[in-house]
Amino acid sequence: MLGGGLVIGSSVLIGGDPGIGKSTLLLQALCNLGKNLKVLYITGEESIQQIAMRARRLELPEDKLLLLAETQVEKIINIALQEKPDIIAIDSIQTMYTEAIPSAPGGVGQIRDCTAQLVRYAKQSKTALFVVGHVTKEGTLAGPKVLEHMVDCVLYFEGDSDSRFRVIRATKNRFGAVNELGIFAMTDRGLKEVSNPSAIFLANHDTQISGSSIMVTWEGSRPLLVEVQALVDESHLANPRRVTVGLDPNRLAILLAVLHRHGGIPTYDQDVFINIVGGVRITETAIDLALLLAVLSSIRNRPLEKGLVVFGEVGLAGEIRPVQSGQERIKAAIQHGFKKIIIPKANAPKKPSSEIEIIAVKNLSEALQAVR
Repeated sequence: MLGGGLVIGSSVLIGGDPGIGKSTLLLQALCNLGKNLKVLYITGEESIQQIAMRARRLELPEDKLLLLAETQVEKIINIALQEKPDIIAIDSIQTMYTEAIPSAPGGVGQIRDCTAQLVRYAKQSKTALFVVGHVTKEGTLAGPKVLEHMVDCVLYFEGDSDSRFRVIRATKNRFGAVNELGIFAMTDRGLKEVSNPSAIFLANHDTQISGSSIMVTWEGSRPLLVEVQALVDESHLANPRRVTVGLDPNRLAILLAVLHRHGGIPTYDQDVFINIVGGVRITETAIDLALLLAVLSSIRNRPLEKGLVVFGEVGLAGEIRPVQSGQERIKAAIQHGFKKIIIPKANAPKKPSSEIEIIAVKNLSEALQAVR
């Protein structure tokens, strides 16, 4: 998630909903890092006894971890100057305060000044800094927007309350790829890494159903296979509904217009519902072709061919445009056992593959013909 490891003097901001596992993940990481580095964990929300109890419950090597229950930034920096840790963790920044500002902790001024002091100390002392931050009801980090500009890396911790899976997404990273995705599973021993996240999103891909297609998206620095589901049904409304989960609804409206104009398939009297399985959100245009084929499959009530995977951007003129990292996406499809792939012609490899049938298409008409 950090682009290969911690950078000396860097500051990492971790945001997420209450109870999602921010403190648990941070404690797991710091206890393991404490085997070789000097780590200082500063808690403003829990007592030292509570942190120790959690570490023992998770069976973590906590004997090398330095714990401090303190909320005044000046005292924290003075103790850090004495102990000289390699890594400092602040949990959370909303509980910290500085004597320089006469206001309650959690205010805009307090958060800004506390973060500025901690980041300044981290840069000067070459200490890696972790900062935990709360999020608002809208899902953004609480406090001033300048908070995200101060740090080197911003990680968002996401996940549904009824799911054991957690997703960490990097929205800013000065030392690595942005939009990197980390998948974790919450267990009774804390968070465990999911080594093959595509398996989560393709849990039922062996069962052929209409309105479903598999696409290869690109998250940060790696490919990820996800399932796109579409449901098209007759509408009884003056304005048919266009509902999406995990996708921009405006993009759906554009693609349905292209499907009508260049594919001859109207949906102006149909409700169209799109879902990206697993709760992942896709912002790249490589999903276009997979989405339209899923819509076509739902309209016909006929599943797409088994073992088929798709990616490609669809232009307004009906052309299929290339996407980044095309060869890596093809390799990912092969690794997961897919036997056929529809891709943009510009992404086609120079030599044919013996492991997967590659269908390179130039426009929407050719793509629709390939699945008839």
